[in-house]
Parts: sequence; C-alpha cells; structure tokens
Amino acid sequence: MPTFVVAGGLKLPESEVIAQYLCDKYATSGPSLTPDTAEARACCNLATRVHDVYIATAQGAMYRGPMDRGARANGIAEIAKQIAVLEEIATRTPGPFIAGTEKSTADAALFPTFIFIEFLLPKYFGWQDAFAKATNLKTWYAAMLADADAKATYDEVRGGLEAWESAGRFQKVGIVDDVADASYTWAY
Repeated sequence: MPTFVVAGGLKLPESEVIAQYLCDKYATSGPSLTPDTAEARACCNLATRVHDVYIATAQGAMYRGPMDRGARANGIAEIAKQIAVLEEIATRTPGPFIAGTEKSTADAALFPTFIFIEFLLPKYFGWQDAFAKATNLKTWYAAMLADADAKATYDEVRGGLEAWESAGRFQKVGIVDDVADASYTWAY
C-alpha cells in the first residue's frame, strides 16, 4: 500500500487519499486532474473506487506467489470482470480518458495497474489481448501512452516487469505451472 508522508509527518495511505490531497494542495498549479462536471467527477470517483476495491485487491494474482492455484484463477476472473465494469464506466463521458477529455485522478490510479494487465495477461495467462472486449479502455490506454507523463510511468513500470521476466519471476512464483493446469480458466 502506498503511503505519502506530508511535511510535518502526517502519513496518508491509499492512492485516492493521496491523489485528493495532492489535488487540493496544488489546486493552483498545473492541471487540476478533477473533471469539470459533477457527472464526470462521479465517473472519475467510481472508476477509482472500482480499481481500488476490486482490481487492486486481485491484481496480485498476476505476479505474486507462490499462491493457491484456485485463488490465482479467481483473481484473474475478478480482473476480467472489473475490466468489463470499467469499460462500461468509460462509455459514460465523451473523451479518450476515463472521465472525459482531460486526464483525471482516475487515469492516474488505473494506468499503472493496466500496464501490468496489458503485459502479463496476454503473455502469461493466454488472453488474446487485454483489451479485446474493452475498446473504450483500449482507446484510453492509447491516449495515456501518448501523454508524456504517463509514458514515463509506462517506461518505469514496464522496465520493472521486463526485469522480473528476465529474472524468471513468473516461473519461480508458479504462474507458468498454474496456467498449465487446464482445469482452471485463465484467458478471458
């Protein structure tokens, strides 16, 4: 869990709390990351909530281990389910980003996780494409990759995943053996 330590020692855990603090603290500097309308803000908050409550708690199934094979399969199924939920949320406001035409805190929360999803699910879990059933999220991901700040995040996270792969992490933690067990569903 991330924790942000504010000058003076106040410790703030949780991504959304940290993001809201930074948006409040630096409201007069740079982009606001807060959508302009109440509807877009609600979509932003909903997408972040879905990420933090449902995807973040399941995403370890993509890379942690060793773990119970059934638990891993359930985690992958939950990620697939929540991608569908986020796909629907992304249709509620026009624009390439999760909550409209400008980046928001939802984009900042979801993007690092989706780097894991885009890299790991096709390569290790047999998905044809992480966005095969999520065309709005595919458009969003491309828009994020076109953004210089997001691209820097992508390069850092992707580099870490490639280093894990080079070190044999996915074999060592049991993912390769788990996915070879066809009695579970891995690809969605």
